[in-house]
Amino acid sequence: MQDDLILDAFKALVKGVANPAAIRAIESGESSAALWEELEQSGFCDALVAEEHGGAGLDLEAAFSLIEACGTYALPLPMAQTMLARLLLTEAGEEAPNGPIAIATAPLNAEATTLVLYGAVAKWVLLARDGDLLLMDANAAEVTVNDHQSVDAQMIWPSNEFEQPRARITGDIDLRSMEAGLLAAQLSGAMGHVFAASLKHANDRTQFGRSIGKFQAIQHQLSVMAEHTAAAHMAACMAFSGTSRLPEALPCAVAKARTSEATTVVAAGAHGIHGAIGITEELDLQLYTRRLHAWRAAAGSESYWNARIGRALIASECANVLDFIRHELSPSKH
Repeated sequence: MQDDLILDAFKALVKGVANPAAIRAIESGESSAALWEELEQSGFCDALVAEEHGGAGLDLEAAFSLIEACGTYALPLPMAQTMLARLLLTEAGEEAPNGPIAIATAPLNAEATTLVLYGAVAKWVLLARDGDLLLMDANAAEVTVNDHQSVDAQMIWPSNEFEQPRARITGDIDLRSMEAGLLAAQLSGAMGHVFAASLKHANDRTQFGRSIGKFQAIQHQLSVMAEHTAAAHMAACMAFSGTSRLPEALPCAVAKARTSEATTVVAAGAHGIHGAIGITEELDLQLYTRRLHAWRAAAGSESYWNARIGRALIASECANVLDFIRHELSPSKH
């Protein structure tokens, strides 16, 4: 019951501040400071932080619903990423700063730019580099936004910035897998919204004297979308199951692989059902399908994570795939 009250409060907050007009304004370059201040003042940024450190101490299962809601409402700020970053920082004994925190993995080539989701609106970036996590000042980076409708950015820092980051976390922390888990949850939320919008459009739109949802071809598309949306939701839930404080690598891999696979089917189905109107800027659908495609590729697409799962299977001592699933992916394992 308490978790339901928390989720309802969070949904009401995000739905109120991240309306389509606000999303479009931030994507066009307007300041996101006022929106972030409302999120900051709500206390949800510290939802995962332990109570002794001033947070709510939510477990992974409760956190999943909050992170999924960030995708459901296409929140144009790294709320989910900030929740995770603040948890990692406080558990490492570091003080978590105010402001939105994006997360990313640096390329092997130190001189290359790093694609940072929400990089254009982040104040900080928790960057995985050379085995450490570095909290980098976003204002110190050279930022390039390739798409005028995106808050994602290519970022590169001067080499001296890596010598004195705002904070440094050492240890074996697989930030890429955790980012994949966050994106799987957000993908699940966005797909749920896209499917619901497509179903509503199919019931409201009439052709030849009846709603297009009565036509068998449209019903087939909706059923395929429903199947993939449900499967993506269940896979994303897997990444946030168990008793660990942090999402674990293998469940995150499965979650990201399955949600990324579902993304292309759901997005294509939605645009097929909406027809030509679906690609216009005026329709809110594109706010979600653009994110579906961006999040699918971010932190590794399905091919990347399927390869990691395959390597884990080969390296395991399980006799067959079913045993691998039962022993390595069951919630009791974690």
